[in-house]
Amino acid sequence: MANEEIMEEMDNEGALITLEDEEGNEIEFEFLDVVEYEGEEYIVLIENDEDADEVVILKINAIDDENEEYVSIEDDELLEKLFNIFKSKYDGEINFE
Repeated sequence: MANEEIMEEMDNEGALITLEDEEGNEIEFEFLDVVEYEGEEYIVLIENDEDADEVVILKINAIDDENEEYVSIEDDELLEKLFNIFKSKYDGEINFE
């Protein structure tokens, strides 16, 4: 999907994105936010399942002017920093337990 279409779709609260896992299974996520850190952008998602209780943070890599990919982050320290940035943006609006 083109970058502009993704961002336009994400501007709508509760936008859904379908991604494939390592085994090729499609999983639907709800878009929460884009977090910027040290010149990079990261997408924050939550699985579109009423029992989901963990966010997923993926690095956004531009492939070209119209396409991007989302890449898993293996660095736990970086994930914690990104989650803290996300939490601080929504302090008082979302209950993080």
